[in-house]
Amino acid sequence: FMLFYSIFLLKNGSVASIPKQVERFSKFSPSPLSMKQFIDFGSANACEKTSFVFLRQELPVRLANIMKEIDFLPDKLLSTPSLKLLTSWYSQSLLELIDFLEKDPDDKDVLTNFTQTLVNVRNRHNNVVPTMAQGVVEYKEAFGVDPVTNQNVQYFLDRFYMSRISTRMLMNQHTLIFNGSVNPAHPKHIGSIDPTCDVVEVIKDAYETSKMLCEQYYLTSPDMEITEVNSKNPGQPLHIVYVPSHLYHMLFELFKNAMRATVETHETSPTLPVIKVRVSLGTEDLTIKMSDRGGGVPLRKIERLFSYMYSTAPSPVHVDNSRNAPLAGFGYGLPISRLYAKYFQGDLQLYSMEGYGTSAVIYLKALSSESVERLPVFNKSALRHYQASTEADDWCMPSKDPKKLGKMNNKIKKRKVHAGRSG
Repeated sequence: FMLFYSIFLLKNGSVASIPKQVERFSKFSPSPLSMKQFIDFGSANACEKTSFVFLRQELPVRLANIMKEIDFLPDKLLSTPSLKLLTSWYSQSLLELIDFLEKDPDDKDVLTNFTQTLVNVRNRHNNVVPTMAQGVVEYKEAFGVDPVTNQNVQYFLDRFYMSRISTRMLMNQHTLIFNGSVNPAHPKHIGSIDPTCDVVEVIKDAYETSKMLCEQYYLTSPDMEITEVNSKNPGQPLHIVYVPSHLYHMLFELFKNAMRATVETHETSPTLPVIKVRVSLGTEDLTIKMSDRGGGVPLRKIERLFSYMYSTAPSPVHVDNSRNAPLAGFGYGLPISRLYAKYFQGDLQLYSMEGYGTSAVIYLKALSSESVERLPVFNKSALRHYQASTEADDWCMPSKDPKKLGKMNNKIKKRKVHAGRSG
């Protein structure tokens, strides 16, 4: 019903102008903001008008840039019901935001309506991740996975979800700062940013929630040990300017994985090895390393843990998914956590020792001036990514059965003669 309703709205709206508007706004590059700029936008001298004038242009630019790339997905993926629904949301939101370009920033009502529109847009896009995942599952069930599609979908989804993280960040900042209320639990937060984010607090929060889930499910859970190193101000707590909800998201995902691996690997042992977390603040990086002894993952599979096409759990309809219910999710936890880390120029990496355990490392920028949004832009080189990945791999593929060397000898002799000539 939702799908038909959205499509009905668009048919009756200015659906014809959507491609024109996408063309128009995708010609601009997004403007990445730094943590410092986000904070200036929202501190004591916060000016709603300035934020409005910036966002009414910037949000359409970010949406149009990514909408331009949606068209390069395989047609068979685009024609799934999930993707049709998703594109209708994006089109609808683009039109609603463009509507404000001609409006007067000095009119109080305009500003109030804009804030309300941002809330509507944000809510409309709440289910973008599972909807896109569902589209990928539908595509995969019908057509299977091949390396080229996997590579294209991976490239696209990293950019698509990153774009979504950034537009939600902008909308959250504006709505949280200008809806006129201070969050009583976090009076010092500026929108969703904590200027003195206590990293160890967030680690403990994420640990406690995962522990609760783990105990509900396995009736046991591993303990945690935290070591702090503050090389900047020895002995002081570890604080950075950051979005606690983003950090929590990454840690919660890593704890769930570490706990599940630990409990399942040590099912028969009387005690569970602890999960060790070490946090270190240097001049450039704040690094969090989480090490478990959950048996590890072979190197071959590490890449797949970050792949959208390979890691999508089958839809619960077809498979009894209860065995790995609360600690599994639909497989996008790791790739999206890595995007949260990269969003402000950090990273998330996994190092595993098969047969022993895994260490996950989150890198964040220690300085707010270095924490600048990392944003996709649609341009010629993005386009090349969608066009050129059909070429053959330029490394030999190991074959399962070695060639019969006898037959090869003649070829090799000929080759040597040839090489001699050309050399």
